[in-house]
Amino acid sequence: MADERLLQALDYILNYSDEASIEVLAEAVVRRRRNISVFGAIGGMPDPQKMAKELTDRIDAGIGSGIESMRKSIQEMIIRIVREHAPELSDDQVDELCRAWLPDAGGQKTDVLPRDVLLSMIEQFISFSSGTMQKKVDEDMRGEMGAWPERYWKAFPPVVRQLISDLLKDRISEKDFKTKIVTALNL
Repeated sequence: MADERLLQALDYILNYSDEASIEVLAEAVVRRRRNISVFGAIGGMPDPQKMAKELTDRIDAGIGSGIESMRKSIQEMIIRIVREHAPELSDDQVDELCRAWLPDAGGQKTDVLPRDVLLSMIEQFISFSSGTMQKKVDEDMRGEMGAWPERYWKAFPPVVRQLISDLLKDRISEKDFKTKIVTALNL
């Protein structure tokens, strides 16, 4: 039995096609012959499903290394920013910051900021909130970190937030604040 599609194509060519249709069909036949000769030399026509699967597999394999590469770039950016704004921090402190701010390969980040870093953040936040921070310092920090006061606030443990609020609302003295912060951070 003949191929049904072939019979339909021949019926169309012989009974219904006009001059323009024959030109289109002739060009299609030429293209098909060229593809058969080219692809025949490399083992046949490409299989789009197979090609899509191979491409998907390569992309999936590359995603893992791409994420790790992105993570490394972000870590380098964090280190650069910290070195610019807090050059007094040791390498260990910078590493602690990276672990606190950047999820590890498993997607988890540490919740505890290093004590020295937290003290520095508290000092900067209070300086900003009380209006004593130099405008240039605030602008530089916003340029590097965006809305840094909000980010700092969210990073503070609840006890630190409460103590800062009490200080800024004059519910406790600066001396009491410093004593309580040191006690809170030593827990």
